[in-house]
Amino acid sequence: MAKELTLFEKKVYTVVKKIPLGEARAYAWVAKMAGRPAAVRAVGNTLNKNPFPVIVPCHRVVHSDGSIGEYAFGRDLKRKLLELERNHADRNKRKIRKIRQ
Repeated sequence: MAKELTLFEKKVYTVVKKIPLGEARAYAWVAKMAGRPAAVRAVGNTLNKNPFPVIVPCHRVVHSDGSIGEYAFGRDLKRKLLELERNHADRNKRKIRKIRQ
């Protein structure tokens, strides 16, 4: 049986689910939005054990300096996912601009 999530873990996953496709946020930003600004390392630990990687896009969380950071499935996959999402989001933005013209 899966372990029950703590209130903090639930908050972290809720915050991360709201990061838009093609964008990334810092661990510090997630900690602040989850109500515990000093809990940056706890955010990383929570995301490292994310039981819902398809639903909670933890790959969208990076270091404050913009470096990629860790990922349970490897940095290369994290980098590729971010790149794919950015490209997809950019294409959609261009399509929307074209439609509005």
